[in-house]
Amino acid sequence: MTDSLQLADKSILIFGVANRKSVAWHVARVLAEAGARCVYVVQNEDTQQSTSKLLGDADVYVCDVEHQQEIAGLAQQLAARGHAFDGLVHSIAFADYSDGMKPFHETPRKAFLQAVDVSCYSLIALSNALKDLLKPDASVVTISISTTRMASENYGYMAPVKAALDSSLAFLAKSFSRFSRVRFNAVSPGLLKTSASAGIPGYVDSYLYAEQIIPRKKAVTTEEAAHAVAFLLSPRSSGINAQRIVVDAGMSINYFDRDIVQRAMRP
Repeated sequence: MTDSLQLADKSILIFGVANRKSVAWHVARVLAEAGARCVYVVQNEDTQQSTSKLLGDADVYVCDVEHQQEIAGLAQQLAARGHAFDGLVHSIAFADYSDGMKPFHETPRKAFLQAVDVSCYSLIALSNALKDLLKPDASVVTISISTTRMASENYGYMAPVKAALDSSLAFLAKSFSRFSRVRFNAVSPGLLKTSASAGIPGYVDSYLYAEQIIPRKKAVTTEEAAHAVAFLLSPRSSGINAQRIVVDAGMSINYFDRDIVQRAMRP
């Protein structure tokens, strides 16, 4: 098979595999099909054990990104094993909705700051800790969302957190340009079927509504997002830096679909 993405034998570090529905897992499958070598980092030993069959004989490390000492320890372990990476996938996000969905102005400080730490700051912390293990022209790709400007009530406070993540791409790209050609980009999918999204109150209704809005009447698949990630990791995207690729199957251009407007206006 032609290596159209030029990913054969590239070494990619992947954060965020939790199960078969994870965006990170779909990314790994696409990369493996392209001939890349994947190294994995999961949150804890329980996840390491539960994904053992899924990840097979691949190297799997443990790191809870809320703890700086674990990030430093991960860097030491990877360096000791002689790893050097052509790419890094950051597919990590967390929000604590255990107290239920609240109006945005009632967002608990602790929950918001934890979401920023795990979902945004972790990209900065990992990039800094692993900078010496990234090849000079490596590509770093994070997973964001299709828009941070829509006040989707059932997404709670995560949109502002993802907005911070999106903004950090420009600053990381700029600061890394002082000593490397490492690129930082995001893939920003529309609503996906993942285990994490299933835990968001009201998400299923929004997902089904999105399928009505999308011109093709079919939601974005996780594999479609994964293909975009693979492209950004590949040398084929070498001219793209500090950008977001929106993968929403055209949802954002069709909010005023005639049929949906007519149904909404019926008495």
